[in-house]
Amino acid sequence: MKALITGVTGQDGSYLAELLLSKGYEVHGIVRRSSSFNTKRIDHIYNDLHLHYGDLTDGSSLSRTLEIVKPDEVYNLGAQSHVRTSFDIPEYTADADALGALRLLDACKNRDLKYYQASSSELFGGIYHGPLSETSPFYPRSPYGVAKQFAYWSTVNHREAYGMHASNGILFNHESPRRGETFVTRKIAKAAVRISLGLQSELFLGNLDAKRDWGYARDYVEAMYLMLQQDIPGDYVIATGETYSVRQFLDAAFEYVHLDWHEFVKHDERLLRPTEVDVLLGDPTKAKALLNWYPKTSFLQLVQIMMDAELQSLTRL
Repeated sequence: MKALITGVTGQDGSYLAELLLSKGYEVHGIVRRSSSFNTKRIDHIYNDLHLHYGDLTDGSSLSRTLEIVKPDEVYNLGAQSHVRTSFDIPEYTADADALGALRLLDACKNRDLKYYQASSSELFGGIYHGPLSETSPFYPRSPYGVAKQFAYWSTVNHREAYGMHASNGILFNHESPRRGETFVTRKIAKAAVRISLGLQSELFLGNLDAKRDWGYARDYVEAMYLMLQQDIPGDYVIATGETYSVRQFLDAAFEYVHLDWHEFVKHDERLLRPTEVDVLLGDPTKAKALLNWYPKTSFLQLVQIMMDAELQSLTRL
């Protein structure tokens, strides 16, 4: 079996590549050309992967790579994935996340393969406090969410119009030590450890009252794989069914290093979104029933995993 992953150098892409390699797949990945190396998350499996230069904003590179690889499965994980940043670069976000998915779907539609689209809980927008399932209404509240809704419906349309085995994974927030350092969970974990070691004195955050359904990215990529093993394609919410606030993440992270976060955290209005999503809570009943997928990692275990990784990283310096 051959798999092609866009976004292979990202958090989800690196965990998915590991999983597929463990199952005996030949794994190919699309990477964007950069003047600096951006393969840190896959360096440990670099020699086991087949990497190709390409970009979701360049349809010709996608078609060329598909022709070379001839994959059995395509996982579209590539995106401009930072919600707050999407307000600053909405046009690029739409080009990469919305039109990028359309370009890839169009290149795949006449090929014998299965397609996975990385959708997002940002489709729901937090207007309806949940639990949110596959039948809940969409109300995106950011350029990122709007772009992801276009990609979601493009996937459904290709499934219905061309008979593609194309599935959407509506993943709620999923974190790990490989999360980008500008995302709030990684930002908190890294700062808590640095403050405990005397390497940092303050942490600036935006909305501490936002609540999210936080899971472990390593668990969630298993759901992606399972979707493409089904005889019938479909759309699935992947979540834990529990929600915690940013304050609760702060509580758990700083308690782990025996500190009171109130002494170090400062508010920065620049980190607030123009339109906020207050609560996201997922209902993974369908995934449990049809995929036999269950989240394996609790919220506190996730915080511990991230804190331990930061401690190991900084104490090795």
